[in-house]
Amino acid sequence: MSKGLRQSQSTLHTWSGLLLGWVLFLVFVTGTLAFWREALNRYMRPELARIEQPMHVLDGAQRFLAKKAPDAKSWFITMPNPAMPGAQVSWQPQPKKGEHGGRRGGGRGRRDNQALIGADGMPTHARDTRGGEFFYRFHFDLYYLPVVWSRWLVGVAAMMMLVAILTGIVTHKKIFRDFFTLRRRKGQRSWLDGHNATAVLALPFHLMITYTGIVTLMGLLMPWATVANYADETTMFADLFPEAPVVERMGQPVPILALSAIATDAERRLGGPIGSIQVSQPGDAAARVTLHRTPASLLNTRAPSITYDGTNATPVWRSPPPGGAAATAGVMIGLHAGRFADLLLRWIYFLCGVAGTLMVASGLVLWTVKRCEKLSDPARPHLGFRMVERLNVAVIGGFPLGIAGLFWANRLLPAALPGRSQWEVHVLFIAWGGAVILSLLRRPSAVWPILFGATGMLLAALPIYNVFGTQWNAVSSISAGDLLP
Repeated sequence: MSKGLRQSQSTLHTWSGLLLGWVLFLVFVTGTLAFWREALNRYMRPELARIEQPMHVLDGAQRFLAKKAPDAKSWFITMPNPAMPGAQVSWQPQPKKGEHGGRRGGGRGRRDNQALIGADGMPTHARDTRGGEFFYRFHFDLYYLPVVWSRWLVGVAAMMMLVAILTGIVTHKKIFRDFFTLRRRKGQRSWLDGHNATAVLALPFHLMITYTGIVTLMGLLMPWATVANYADETTMFADLFPEAPVVERMGQPVPILALSAIATDAERRLGGPIGSIQVSQPGDAAARVTLHRTPASLLNTRAPSITYDGTNATPVWRSPPPGGAAATAGVMIGLHAGRFADLLLRWIYFLCGVAGTLMVASGLVLWTVKRCEKLSDPARPHLGFRMVERLNVAVIGGFPLGIAGLFWANRLLPAALPGRSQWEVHVLFIAWGGAVILSLLRRPSAVWPILFGATGMLLAALPIYNVFGTQWNAVSSISAGDLLP
């Protein structure tokens, strides 16, 4: 390979990794934490007991909905399991005269139409928190920005990441040998060794997670296939996500059968555990119960579903097998999210995500280390160098501090505080904003240890607080045998 080609690839590697490297760092950090999404949902509601009898909770959810919204247009229940804090239920009221009913399940976005059913089968009033869902959504939607802008930004950053990975492979002719080389206290050489080691350690994972991440945003980034094949979004969704025919209310009251019995039969027919249940026109002769197999039991996230007549538990519809394109997209999303993974594989995903985070961070720092040695006056660097150097401190050092602040806000904010879940997130950005200000006012060499030291102390103190300030903590969970992440 010519030296000129390798040099051009090195330049492309440097700038593709730098321009949106800070966004990539945020995406990697939150995506890595999102591998423990369900565990964080439970952790951030420590007053809730572990789910031991999912069907008992499902029966309680049905009783609650039958009392709270007996004449609703639809019910939606997230099937409980030991990895979850409870069964999330919601309902969509019947549309008023002149209103459109909308898509089924449309009531899930309104907080006054939601409830959480705990392990005892009763509605629980746990603290309001977004839990692990925050990290999952931030991974591709960011925050405070319009969703479309955020996804475009993340999508472009992911494409630049893929370019950086491929050009990095071309540039480093001794990349695998360098993996076993780690020279300490050698300045630029040490940072380069660390960057190479974290890059090679999980190289297949980095390629997979970046490519599949781009695929998940394919409809936004490359919409031409959709435009060419579908007249509108409704037709596209009907083709890609088939549903049972919509039923109209008959006005004949008929009690719905036990959902737990229907769920047991559906698990047998679908070959795996149920993830969600939707009831259309409950309490009426036209009632239909649609059950979806959980994507966590399959590599393909396009999980099959089955619909029953709610009055006699007879199957009336079953989703057709997905086409080749839909199945491929479902597998790509499944590989990216890792929901199918067992405990061991989930830890592998997590550790590879940590390696990716360190790879991005070390690459950003390496940019300044390499150029610092070439500055004509290191005491007075040019504006571009100062901007990158301080952005590195603000993002790499500040964002983890904000996450630690979010976890403490989850524990300390009053339970009755209006908008409590939003304030948890606000605390993250307030702490991060303080780190940004500090990085602008002080020398980077002084700010790095302050931010990392503060983050380390906050995270180390959290388990100690949990022992004395919460009902469920490491000590009580281990004593009860509750070790499921």
